[in-house]
Amino acid sequence: MADDKEREGTELVIAEFHKKIKDAFEVFDHEANNTVDSGERSIHIAYFNLQTLNSVGEIGTIIRSLGCCPSEGELHDLIVEVEEEEPTGYIRFEKFLPVMTKVLLEKRYRPIPEDILLRAFEVLDPSKRGFLTKEELIKYMTEEGEPFSQEEMEEMLSAAIDPESNSIRYKDYIAMMVVDDG
Repeated sequence: MADDKEREGTELVIAEFHKKIKDAFEVFDHEANNTVDSGERSIHIAYFNLQTLNSVGEIGTIIRSLGCCPSEGELHDLIVEVEEEEPTGYIRFEKFLPVMTKVLLEKRYRPIPEDILLRAFEVLDPSKRGFLTKEELIKYMTEEGEPFSQEEMEEMLSAAIDPESNSIRYKDYIAMMVVDDG
């Protein structure tokens, strides 16, 4: 009896995941043919037109909209896992659904917890001012660790920087970006 209830609960969770995945996928299924752009072609043209560089394409946006935060490398591995044997640059929903369901069930690629994000910002702010200037943030984003792409940097700056002070109050920014796991 308990096994039946547990199985029903699991089936309900899976059904909810399937709906979320399908809804997110459909936003980018512009041709209504159960495919989305993997973005992998963009890597090959990066040297010719930096403005169109988007190494993860729509699949990355879909995965992140589902509350997952894989690194660029992890995202590339996921794309390889769901691509056709002969890569076409498109991902079919039928291949994406089981892989993404497994990712969600296993709670892979979870966002970094709020307290760890705060400690990371505090390391970058040794004076304990509670903020970083736009210039400091750009320096860290481009020169330290895994550098942000131009697009990632612009997206973060537009969301994080207070235009009046030209700085980021990182406690406020963290509160805004933390995903509610409830």
